[in-house]
Amino acid sequence: MLHSFQGPTKALVPAFLILLLSISMQASSEPREIDWLELMPAEDLALLENMPELEHEGDGPPLLPDEIMTGRVVPEMSNIESRIPGFVVPLKTTKDMRILEFFLVPYYGACIHVPPPPPNQIIHIKYKQGFKLEALYDPVWVEGTLVIDHTETAIGTSSYSMVAEAVEPYEE
Repeated sequence: MLHSFQGPTKALVPAFLILLLSISMQASSEPREIDWLELMPAEDLALLENMPELEHEGDGPPLLPDEIMTGRVVPEMSNIESRIPGFVVPLKTTKDMRILEFFLVPYYGACIHVPPPPPNQIIHIKYKQGFKLEALYDPVWVEGTLVIDHTETAIGTSSYSMVAEAVEPYEE
C-alpha cells in the first residue's frame, strides 16, 4: 500500500520545488526596507554613540567631530533594491517646482538648520520624472537600487546614491 503512494508523491516533488522557487523569487523582488543605521559601519556607529558634546563655532550650526564625517560605508549595502524613508533636501527642481534631484536625510532640517549628517547618512537621489512636495518637513519613501557613490555639493556630501524608481509620501 505504501509503495503505491510513492509514485504520485515523487511527481509532486518537482512541482513543489518550482512553487517554492517562485515564492522565493517574488519575495526577493520586493525592495528591502533599510534602516538608516545600517548605512553606518560599526566604527562610525560607536563614534556616534560615544560622541562628545557638539561644538558651536560662530553664528553657524554646531559642527560634528571630524572623525564622524569621514563618509565610510558598509560595502554590503551596495546594489540593494531598497526602500528607505527620509526627508528631502532639494538640489534640482523644475520651474513648476518638481524635485528632480535631492539629498535624502534621516531627519528634518538636516543640511539646512542643523549640522549636516555624516556622509554615510545622506543619499543622493535622482528621480527623472520628479515629484512635488507640500512642505520640506513631509517625509517620503524612496525606492530604488542603493549604490555606494560619493557626491559632494555646497549643501553636503553623500556616500550613497540611488536612481529612484518611486517617491511616495511616508506612511507607516
